[in-house]
Order: sequence, then structure tokens, then C-alpha cells
Amino acid sequence: MTENSAGQPDTPYSPTNVTLDAGNTLAQAACKALRVDIIRGVRSPGERLRIEKLKTIYNVGPTPLREALQMLAADQLVLAEGNRGFTVAPLDLNEFEDLNRARTAIETAALRLSIADGGTDWEAGVVAASYVLKKEDAALLQANGGVTDAWEQANSAFHTAIVSACGSRWLLRARRGLHDQCERYRRASVYRKRGERDLNAEHQAIAEAALARNVDLACTLTERHFALTASLLSDATSRLEADRKASTG
Repeated sequence: MTENSAGQPDTPYSPTNVTLDAGNTLAQAACKALRVDIIRGVRSPGERLRIEKLKTIYNVGPTPLREALQMLAADQLVLAEGNRGFTVAPLDLNEFEDLNRARTAIETAALRLSIADGGTDWEAGVVAASYVLKKEDAALLQANGGVTDAWEQANSAFHTAIVSACGSRWLLRARRGLHDQCERYRRASVYRKRGERDLNAEHQAIAEAALARNVDLACTLTERHFALTASLLSDATSRLEADRKASTG
């Protein structure tokens, strides 16, 4: 798979269909579809989001599209540039480091509560999610393309299962808000460096520590897991920048 000018893998994904669910406006439906496509890389970092082009791609009129883009700008997935329109927010390493700090703090706080309060159903959920992710970790190593949706869904389900018994709706809500922001960066990191880390070993170690009710170890392993993603993305981006400078003389 090749990489585009933003340093991201060219995506094999098709644009997400805009589906109008009961109780949602067309703008909300368009926002949902665009959000998915930004996170998956269908809409590339730095891409100019021209209304006329988006009308053709998503079969939605200009007014709901503008409303959708304003919603995404509020979530900082899109940048509003006054009269110049909208662009997909770039992948910024400093921004990701800040996101990762916040995500780690929220995740470990929820993890401590979840391990303390989780019962048999929680344990069963962690085991099931760990089993599915183990298969997807193995499949990812054999895949020729970018990070698959199946792996991303399994990875998300695994980490969600472990914190699911925390009992705090506010912690889980804050965690979900950080998830979308981090997923774009995580996909790039895993795509570039998946052969240089043992994702399965990392995930299984976290699951084993959680199920053993070893709170401190589970939190330490989770912190290391998140920190490694940030470190590898930084390293990969530095290499891409060095290669770009070398190629331009």
C-alpha cells in the first residue's frame, strides 16, 4: 500500500453512506458519516472539504453539510477557516501527546474502578473480548493493507470491556470523547509499525493483570501500551519527514 501526501496510507475504504436514523436530522446523519470517514482516513488529514465535492460524494445538500462540518469543527476533527471553508484537522504530534496524556489518565482511573467492582459478567466480557482481539492481532500481521476495521473494532471492544465495570458514566463519556480523536493517530501508528511490536502480547498481558485483580500492574501495562503507540508514531513521522527532505535535496 502506498502513502498519500499527508504521510498516511492510501485508504481502500469507500465513503460511508449517509443514513438518516429515526430522530436524527440530515445534518446529524452527515456529521456521523463524515466523522467515520475522517477517523478511518477516507478523508485525509489536511484535506480541503469543499461543499460541492462533498455534495456529490455523500448525496447531501449544502446546508446540512455545512451544519455537519460545524459540528465536527466543535469536536476539533475539522478546522473552520473563515471564508476559506473547512479542512480535515491535521495529525499533529504535539496534539497527540496531549490527547494521550488525557486518555491515559481517564483510562487508568476507569480501570482501577472497574477491576475493583467487576464481577463474573465483567470477567466473562474481558475474556471474550481478549479472545476476539487475539485473532485480529494475528490477522493484522498477515494483512497487506492498512489497519482493518475489524481490528479497530476488536481493539476498541477489548479496552472498553476492561473498563466497563467502572460505574462512572462521566468517566466513560469522557473516555468516548477522546477515543475518536486518538483513533486516527492509532491507525497511523499501528499501520506503520505493526511489525515492530507484539500487540497480542501487550493486550494479553493487560487482560491477565486485570483478571488477576492486579490493579497497579494493569494500569502500568496500559500506560506503557498507550505510550508505545505515541512513541512509534513520533518515530515514524520523523522518518517520513527526513525522507521527504532527502528526496527534495
